[in-house]
Amino acid sequence: MENLQYAEELVREFLVFRGFTSTLQAYEAELSTEIGRNFEVDKILDLVFSVYIPKYQLDRLLSLFSFFKQCFTSPTDTVHYTTLVKLEQSILRYYVVSALKSGRQEKVVEFFSASGNYLMQNREDWLAWFAIPYIKNPGLDPQFRMYYSKECFPRIPALMKISTEKNTIKCLKSDIKQLNSKLSELQALLEVKEDELSSLKRNDSSAEFRHKNLLKTTTAGSSLEGQNISGVYEESSTSSRTGQGLDSQTSSSAKSSTRDGELHGSFQMSNADNEQVLVTEEDFPEVKVGFQETFLGHNSSISSCRFSASGTNIASSSTDGTVRIWTYDSSTPSSKNATIYCGAEVSTLSWECRSDRLLLIGTANGGIKAWNADAKRVVCDLSTSKDFPSVLDLKCSPVDPVFVSAAASRRHGSTIFDRTGFASLTVWHMKTWKPLTVLPLGEDPPAITSVCFNHNGKILAASATDGMIHMFDMSAGLQITGWPAHDSPVSSVLFGPAETSIFSLGADGKIFEWSLHNQGQILWSRDCSRFCNPESFSKRMHEVALDSNGKRLLATSGLVRAPIYQVQGHESGLRTLPHSAPVTSVDWHPTLPIYVTGSADHSVRVTSIL
Repeated sequence: MENLQYAEELVREFLVFRGFTSTLQAYEAELSTEIGRNFEVDKILDLVFSVYIPKYQLDRLLSLFSFFKQCFTSPTDTVHYTTLVKLEQSILRYYVVSALKSGRQEKVVEFFSASGNYLMQNREDWLAWFAIPYIKNPGLDPQFRMYYSKECFPRIPALMKISTEKNTIKCLKSDIKQLNSKLSELQALLEVKEDELSSLKRNDSSAEFRHKNLLKTTTAGSSLEGQNISGVYEESSTSSRTGQGLDSQTSSSAKSSTRDGELHGSFQMSNADNEQVLVTEEDFPEVKVGFQETFLGHNSSISSCRFSASGTNIASSSTDGTVRIWTYDSSTPSSKNATIYCGAEVSTLSWECRSDRLLLIGTANGGIKAWNADAKRVVCDLSTSKDFPSVLDLKCSPVDPVFVSAAASRRHGSTIFDRTGFASLTVWHMKTWKPLTVLPLGEDPPAITSVCFNHNGKILAASATDGMIHMFDMSAGLQITGWPAHDSPVSSVLFGPAETSIFSLGADGKIFEWSLHNQGQILWSRDCSRFCNPESFSKRMHEVALDSNGKRLLATSGLVRAPIYQVQGHESGLRTLPHSAPVTSVDWHPTLPIYVTGSADHSVRVTSIL
């Protein structure tokens, strides 16, 4: 670039000599902008993607890459040359795919006729591409599927990023200065903490003395501990509303359970050899309640209960075909409270993720209703195919105005899983209320029991009755991966808080957290078969829910209490206050430590954790 000005004069002289006056004017106008002294990435990309490819100017496209190769023929510049060869291959494949998508098959045939010999020279990876013009639907072919996704061809190739290197280095230097400054601050803070730690060590002897006294107290009260725990399990609550003033029986039980939990924790801390103590659900302390409200508006078993997007309202459904919208906070306006009669057993509920306006309702006879909570009316009444009359789950996208319905055919059987047949997974538009696509599951696929979106709605996870977890790319409408998660049907699936993992609950009573970076690797697991036993699975599907921090996992239960597991933690977990029948549905508030449980005793409870 040292002789750039001299080169520009040579070009100007040549244009005058040839009489290219219009070209000379455009050339001088471009020079006057003084944009920079490097390759202009945006203009090159615009030339390739807005002119050469859409207008099928193949000869000019090949000529451009021939020019670039002449620029990087130096023996010492092999890195850029190798990158350029890979870039050329990607651009040419983009040319082929773009032509096929536009229905210009003849341009693809013309491409291979003109460039066939060139492509086959030491390029065996092009061999399969000669058949692509004759494949009926190459977007579904495993070999070409990736080239039909939006992210396949990078918008800015590596070669074209040369002009941004200086800015990147400058930003990195600035970041290094900031990090060095922060490191100095942390080192100073570390010195202060070390001084505090030294002073605490001086009081070590007195702490050990208090610890021994606590051990004696624990040993003396061990027989009392067993009596209190058994008493907690036999207790059942019948109050309709508790809070700062729980009734005397429940309050007494909570205090007893708290005391037992403290004694059990003291026993673990007093183990001098740091031996691990096996903790089972029987040892879970009862949850410490800030407030609790019980809703008694239903007349039969609760099938689903869900917080709205803001957490202000709750929608709960019953097997008698009714849905009720209500609020648990007396200070919150109750203008959206309503009762919806669906005419069939309600199997699932899903709020619109961006507001509290729309509620989707799925029924056991294949119906899907959209309830407008502001207008208090059904704005759309859909129906799945007659071949798939049971709606097992509904989920709204967190970003796009679409939702997914998981429906299944029916058959005879003794358990809920035996009665579900083949699966259908449909994507619906929430403005036109028409199906957009049916996600591919293969021939006669097992029923999909649960679905969930990731944070941007691009990935959909689905669990099936054959123990599989399936992952779908929503932009392409294709399945991208899947793995066997359980030896039994999977009834519930949800993404972890960082979306680097996914949780699943199987009919075997096991909960697994699966890594999405290393497929098939289990990060965390719990055996909750005491709560989710095979007998309870014969009547209903169980489900799990994560709190807003992703630290607590709440599961439904065949007992009157439900377990709250500490995810990736050392704490044993908690138990909810009891209903008078099994817990059939659970959900967490989107931002607060508040959960809701629905029960077969017709009640729905909202509980705040201290």
